[in-house]
Amino acid sequence: MAERTFVMVKPDGVGRRLIGKIIGRYEAKGLKLVGLKLQVISRDLAGKHYAEHAEKPFFPDLVKFITSGPTVQMVWEGNNAVEVVRAMNGATNSLKAAPGTIRGDLGLSMQNNVVHASDSVDTAKHEISLYFSDKEVCPHPMPDEHWLI
Repeated sequence: MAERTFVMVKPDGVGRRLIGKIIGRYEAKGLKLVGLKLQVISRDLAGKHYAEHAEKPFFPDLVKFITSGPTVQMVWEGNNAVEVVRAMNGATNSLKAAPGTIRGDLGLSMQNNVVHASDSVDTAKHEISLYFSDKEVCPHPMPDEHWLI
């Protein structure tokens, strides 16, 4: 099985109607979408998602932002999916992200950077489990897979 990673389009990305554009970039790179949801996440779930930041001064603002509107949660599959998605997303601070990256092209600031993605395979497994049951992840064959492996 190919590697999986978790991606979330944040409220600013949803509010600016960038969902399709973001999904299209991952698809064009050859990644396979195997899980997709749209929801306003609860404060409790946001706290679990960002638990490693709970003691940091920016934590309350982070939770307030991520729960401020709908988000799109996705599971992507592919060769080195975590590393590929992180490179495609660019630097966390959109103002420092390279042109051609999602954040460099679409993000506006450190907080309004349109996407979140897992930083490791272990983090991806944890984040996927927060948002998706095993039954909600749908692996499937693609006709172009022989070119991508």
